[in-house]
Amino acid sequence: MKTVTLYDSTLRDGAQRERLSFSLADKLKITQWLDLLGIDYIEGGWPGSNPKDREYFERVADLRFQHAQITSFGSTRRAGIAVEDDANIRSLLDARTPVVTIFGKSWLLHVREVLQTSPDENLRMIRETIAYLRESGRRVFYDAEHFFDGYNDDAAYALETLDAAAEAGAEVVVLCDTNGGTLPSAIAAITRSVGCAIVPSIGIHTHNDMETAVAGTIAAVEAGASHVQGTFNGYGERCGNANLCSIIPTLQLKMGFKCIDDEQLAHLRETAHAISELANLRLDPHLAYVGASAFAHKGGAHVDALRKHADTYQHVDPSRVGNRTRIVISELAGRSNVIHKAEEFGLALGCEGDVSTVLSQIKELEGRGFQFEGAEGSVELMIRRTEADYCPPFRLLDFHVLIRKGDDGAMASEATVKVRVGERTIHTAADGVGPVNALDAAIRKALIPIHPALAAVRLTDYKVRILDGEAGTSAQTRVLITSSDGTRSWSTVGCSSNIIEASWIALADALEYALAPTSSVATVLSKGQHS
Repeated sequence: MKTVTLYDSTLRDGAQRERLSFSLADKLKITQWLDLLGIDYIEGGWPGSNPKDREYFERVADLRFQHAQITSFGSTRRAGIAVEDDANIRSLLDARTPVVTIFGKSWLLHVREVLQTSPDENLRMIRETIAYLRESGRRVFYDAEHFFDGYNDDAAYALETLDAAAEAGAEVVVLCDTNGGTLPSAIAAITRSVGCAIVPSIGIHTHNDMETAVAGTIAAVEAGASHVQGTFNGYGERCGNANLCSIIPTLQLKMGFKCIDDEQLAHLRETAHAISELANLRLDPHLAYVGASAFAHKGGAHVDALRKHADTYQHVDPSRVGNRTRIVISELAGRSNVIHKAEEFGLALGCEGDVSTVLSQIKELEGRGFQFEGAEGSVELMIRRTEADYCPPFRLLDFHVLIRKGDDGAMASEATVKVRVGERTIHTAADGVGPVNALDAAIRKALIPIHPALAAVRLTDYKVRILDGEAGTSAQTRVLITSSDGTRSWSTVGCSSNIIEASWIALADALEYALAPTSSVATVLSKGQHS
């Protein structure tokens, strides 16, 4: 089987993403996640650039890994000084990693304008740096920075820089599309040309400035590259780096390359989410393979086909990358969507008429501004309410909310509610820091004595969206509430031109759902789980 070597640069190149900063503890945890996944090389950082990276290499040396090797990263020696006198080179040796990745210049523009040195001195910098590290017992990978731009400017010189690296002992020469501006077809053609001239293994390192980093990497592999560099979730400077979460399954599932074990591949989504949590960045739900929407289906015709055969609208089995098929309910849904959701919730729709009732209600409500894609708690209740023996645990008869400003200028809210529970009518009032909080407090005051389980329910998220801003204060308002009882979490929706009514609709569904029998719609909360 064909193999590729995986080289992860999340901790160095990925950390150059704007508003992303890993702590030392984050970096060590990510290193362990990547090792468990089966990544071959993990670039820990640039020890010559900052104290955190230096400490990382001190700490990571005490860890034991199942598979991965840690690499340190740095530049060739500076122009005009001896390699043994360069502090950056000394820091790479002090990092004590078995592999060192060195980057150097391939583009004459950078040689003359950035390094402000001669082409011959640049070649000496490459040779001497790599040779010195090899003599010091290190394996060396060479990143040819801006290689494709350099090749287009002066192909002979760009190839000469690779020859210098190879002759000095680099075991991999990595072609870098540093500006992310090279088309995949050009990457393939140039990689093929390099393969005819260079002895060591060829690597590829692309950036995503044209949204083609993954395509460029795949094209390079097809053209002969066997060492692939990238980051998890595509993190990186500007528009990011090539996303290993897309590259790994594409190479393995589509192209027949061995990257990691199948069992490890099944943890791809989990790893992507773990790293996004440590980065404190919400994972884009539309990322290929690992995003929550990667295998989500909304159109009725699609869902109908999927229920007949899983391959009809899915290019791979989502379980192979640790993901799952999701059916979304919306105004675009068909009967199959409703039937599938009922089965998912463990409910049985009594007849075809019930399916039509739920579907019609969904379409009518979405036409008024409701959106059920993120509010499956409300969807489940809609299905439950079609059951002949379903009895709502409470029913709102009336509510009143008063907002006042005190003599001290502070705002206060008071809500009065009248609800029916069984044969009882309960009338209560409560204060709150705002109208929704007061309404929540009042309804709980009425219901908790009868339904004590509600005491554990907490509102964990409250989102408001104005649907038609040009309507001003009369605009339709959508409210999405997420609730939790400490062991599970669910979301409900309300919509009205009155924000208090929209909040009440979502809040009432949230409390009613909490009292319904447990089903699969509620996310089970556990330590380390990622939604």
